[in-house]
Amino acid sequence: MKILHLNCVYNTGSTGKIMYAIHKGFQAYGAESVICYGRGKKVKEQNVYKTCSEVYAKWNHLRARMTGMIYGGCFFSTNKLIGIIKREKPDVVHLHCINGYFVNIYRLIRWLKHNKIPTILTLHAEFMYTGGCSYSLTCSQWRTNGGCGSSKCPQLRIDVDSRVDRTKAMWRRMKKAFEGFDNGLVVASVSPWLNERAKNSPILQGKEHRVVLNGVDTSVFYWRGEESSNDLRQELGVGTRKVVLHVTPNFNDLPNHIKGGYYVIELAKKMPNVLFFVAGMAKTGMELPSNVILLGRIEEQDRLARLYAMADLTLLTSEKETFSMVTAESLCCGTPVAGFKAGAPELIAIDEYSSFVEYADIDMLQRKVEDYLYTFSFSKKEISQAGERTYSLKEMVRTYIEIAKELAE
Repeated sequence: MKILHLNCVYNTGSTGKIMYAIHKGFQAYGAESVICYGRGKKVKEQNVYKTCSEVYAKWNHLRARMTGMIYGGCFFSTNKLIGIIKREKPDVVHLHCINGYFVNIYRLIRWLKHNKIPTILTLHAEFMYTGGCSYSLTCSQWRTNGGCGSSKCPQLRIDVDSRVDRTKAMWRRMKKAFEGFDNGLVVASVSPWLNERAKNSPILQGKEHRVVLNGVDTSVFYWRGEESSNDLRQELGVGTRKVVLHVTPNFNDLPNHIKGGYYVIELAKKMPNVLFFVAGMAKTGMELPSNVILLGRIEEQDRLARLYAMADLTLLTSEKETFSMVTAESLCCGTPVAGFKAGAPELIAIDEYSSFVEYADIDMLQRKVEDYLYTFSFSKKEISQAGERTYSLKEMVRTYIEIAKELAE
């Protein structure tokens, strides 16, 4: 069996690391595995292809801003990708997160459909069934048969990054691309929440749907023991103070930002004796309370795992998440999680070691955080073991191999 995987990035970011793990898992199984990706550094590995230059991707991004069509264009890079698929002749193509201005999604889906190439579509975000936005939040225009565009798009400047509202046209083009792709397509959602929304969307309804939870590399994310945590606490000057960790790709103080950094800051103001460490890129020039410590983006996964394990609690303040690798990684490292209900996290988390409150209810969130810091008592080793069982990398890979084998028959 030969499988070709496609994602925006390779072995970086959450989806890039997941695709890398699946790629290695298929190779260990004895299958031929090929990677195609569009963005980031070009790597020199066998059977790994970068299909789009950064300059061309930026040009396509500019085109999308001018036209309002974010999943079209990309003529030359799509040609290159299709040429690789023709040359490699995979039994199955596995699509991951393919936004990022490197491929014409409509054209690719139509081509796979017309050439009857068995396909796995893994949903890490919502855009493949909303037709436009990655996170639809409270908007439900995508659920109607007429699609988006019945009223002004509330996400236009966030997801589309354009003043031109072409959301209705994008919705219709995505729906048309998937029409008739009923045999040889399996839609795999990374959470039950995402699965239910995909099944009930006009674009993907009637397809075969599965839930495949993301796996965590527990050779990296695991409980390191008290000595490791104490060493890190000493290095960071924590002393005996309680530590709350917030991991995010984008930290800022905007009240309406989807990742909720504003609520981390407000909670820190209400809990001055607790240290709030933030791992991730941060907006410059913010006025922060003294107990909020910015660590910047943590590139080394081992360092991130040690931070999870050292913390007393991990805080999730997103408005919406389609899975939440932060939740899974923290639990695998032995640290409980508290946060806002965001769709998927409260469904994929381990109930005994996590609590979620209504979005923006900061008073209730404070009470939950205080319970974890001062009242509840957990064994970090037990949490880590439960995390390893729940977010098994081997189980994720095994499931994708079984799906691929079914499609290839």
